[in-house]
Amino acid sequence: MGRRPTIRDVATAAGVSPATVDRVLNGREAVREETARRVYEAARRIGYHAAPLIAQRLRPDVPELRLGVVLHKEKQAFYRAFAAELEAAARRATGLRVRLAIEFSPSQAPGDFIRLIEGMRGRADAVAATAVSHPDVTEAIAALKAEGVPGFALLNDFAAGVRQSYLGLNNIKVGRIAASAIAMAAHRPGKVAVFVGGYRWHGHELRETGFRSYFREFAPHFAVLDTLVNLETRQLTYEATLDLLERHPDLRGIYCAGGGMEGAIAALREVRDPGAVQLVVNEVTPESRAALVDRYATMVIATPLPQLCDDLIRLAAEAVRGGLSPVPGQHFLRPELVLPESV
Repeated sequence: MGRRPTIRDVATAAGVSPATVDRVLNGREAVREETARRVYEAARRIGYHAAPLIAQRLRPDVPELRLGVVLHKEKQAFYRAFAAELEAAARRATGLRVRLAIEFSPSQAPGDFIRLIEGMRGRADAVAATAVSHPDVTEAIAALKAEGVPGFALLNDFAAGVRQSYLGLNNIKVGRIAASAIAMAAHRPGKVAVFVGGYRWHGHELRETGFRSYFREFAPHFAVLDTLVNLETRQLTYEATLDLLERHPDLRGIYCAGGGMEGAIAALREVRDPGAVQLVVNEVTPESRAALVDRYATMVIATPLPQLCDDLIRLAAEAVRGGLSPVPGQHFLRPELVLPESV
C-alpha cells in the first residue's frame, strides 16, 4: 500500500510552502485565488484526502463563519490539544468555510479573559471561551450579544442567562462519577479529599457538589474533608497533597475537580504505593495517562474534544444564521471514562 500524501507533498506538487497549503485548508488567512486553485489541482492530482475540502473552500457561495475562541493555559497539553481539535473541526466542516481566531488568556484573571473576548469584536461572528464566572465577563458577553454576536461557554458555564449556550460535560454528574469510582475502588472506609481550582470556576463547584452528594447518599461511611483550593497549579497541589497524606493516614481518595493534577500525582508517587490512595482526575494528558499506566490514577474523566469542537461550529453557525435564541441553552456531552486497562 502506497504512502498517504501529506500537506508537504501537496506543497511540493503545487510549488508553494506547506504553510500556504495549511492556510488554504483552514481558511484562516486570505490566499490569492490563483494560488488556491493551484493547491487544489495539485491535491487532486496526487490523491490528497482533503482535496474535496479545498474545492469547497474555493466555492464563492459557501457561507463563511468567523469563530473567535479564547482558551487559557497555552502551555498545558490539554489546551494545546483543544486548539488542535478546533483546527481539525474547522477543516472537517461541510457546507461552511470556517475562519478561526484562537487566543490564549495569560492568566485566570477576569480582566485577561475580557480583554481577549472584547478583542474579537469585528473579527468574529461568534465567540466561545473557557472563561471564569464573573459579572464583568457576563457584561462583556452581553455587550457582544447586543451587537448580534453570540457567546458560548466552554467546559465552565459562565454568563448564565446571557450566553447562547454552554458546551461541555454535566459537571454535577462528573462529580458523582468521580465519587463513585473512589468509593468502589477504596474497599474500606476513610477520608476523601477534593481540590477545586478557585472560587470563579462554576464547573468546579458543580463537580464538588456532585462529589459530596454521592457520598452523602451512597457512601456515608467515608468522610469528605474540607475542600481545598489549588488555583489549578501543580506546586500548590503537590504541597497540599503531601500535607493531606501526612495528616490523614486513612486518606482513601483524592479528586482533582480542575487543574493541578500533576502535583497530586507527583506527591503520591513520592510517598504512597500505587493504588494506596484512589485518585480521579479530569482529561487525558501525558501525565494522567502515565499515572493510569502506573496505577497511581484510578480513573480519568475526559471531555470528547472532537465532538465538542464539531458541535460548537455547528451551533455557532446556526446561531449566526438563524439569530440569537431568546432562551439560552446547555449542550451536554457524554464523558469518556478512561481506566488503567483502557490505555
